[in-house]
Amino acid sequence: MISLNFLSSLGRGFIYTAVTISCSVAVSAEQPMGLKLPTVNNYLFTNTPQKFYMYTYRSFGGTTTKPWTAGKYGYVRILRNTSEGVLATKFHEGIDIRPIKRDSAGRPLDLIKSIAKGKVVHISASARGSNYGRYIVVEHNWGSGKFYSLYAHLDTIQSTLGQQVNAGTVIGKMGYTGVGINRERAHLHLELNVMTQRGYDHWHTHYFGSANRHGAYNGMNMSGMDVSKALIKSHSNKGLKITQFIKTIPVYFKVTIPRRGTLDVASRYPWIRKGNHSAASASWEISYSATGFPLAIAPSMRRVSKPMVSYVKPTKSNHKYHTRGIITGKGNSATLTSSGLKAVSLLTGDYPRKPKVIKPKISPEDIPKAIPVE
Repeated sequence: MISLNFLSSLGRGFIYTAVTISCSVAVSAEQPMGLKLPTVNNYLFTNTPQKFYMYTYRSFGGTTTKPWTAGKYGYVRILRNTSEGVLATKFHEGIDIRPIKRDSAGRPLDLIKSIAKGKVVHISASARGSNYGRYIVVEHNWGSGKFYSLYAHLDTIQSTLGQQVNAGTVIGKMGYTGVGINRERAHLHLELNVMTQRGYDHWHTHYFGSANRHGAYNGMNMSGMDVSKALIKSHSNKGLKITQFIKTIPVYFKVTIPRRGTLDVASRYPWIRKGNHSAASASWEISYSATGFPLAIAPSMRRVSKPMVSYVKPTKSNHKYHTRGIITGKGNSATLTSSGLKAVSLLTGDYPRKPKVIKPKISPEDIPKAIPVE
């Protein structure tokens, strides 16, 4: 939801998160997701999806429209003319669900429910605390690592931190808090994510130089998959498991990095580990979806001194339009952009762990006046 378009440079002095694990660590039997819709709006399962997704305002080619498709997951916003024709190039990490009920003033009345069994691990009760407005994060453990559903733009919070919930447990009420939303476009923004890095605070401090209000549950530390597809597949297949769903996501590009220990994300998600991680290798090769979702990490014998794109799906237009600007180039050629290097560093833990000193700004009024000599 928040762009990574800011300057970056990778240099010496960075470290990878060193986590000692065995790739044969026993995991509990994986359970089906058992997903349920978060509101009473069930048009996702019908032939009228336009009644499910909330539209956005769009101006393109001199015409203003309100496309409901912009409420879907993926590259659904900001149209551009490219060599492949008109493409939507702005990534939307979740889905926006329309309200079904409103009061006489047009305020939404829909209650928000957890999409699966889990635990409330983060509550941001401030309407101005982030672009999400008021939001809640629920942790789910289906036996293959912890996943996180995120519910944003809430009017009220109706849950408590640490609360155990089931699919269908009410946790809040729909609203229109956050950035760029008015009463007309009130909706629930829903995501289903993996946590990129447990040491997110250090990355945030280093690159932003500001306080992180949300800890590891900051939206920038959450990498989302298509929750609408997960809901649809889980609705038709009650036994669907999260790893089965992830396997349906295609690889768009791969990045090879120097091997400097085990990556934190690989220690937490057994499904992401491919090949023999305990065997010696020169590097790690990370497979990403077009949205930047990490799909696999495998040992590689390729020797690299810095992160490099080692594979990309050929395309006629610039790869930046298909990857949130993480990589750039055309055809079979691609390189990481500055924001792409930032994204890779977050996943790998390749950033300083010492807190950055944030110097307060001093206004002229704070500077002591000179005392005249008498």
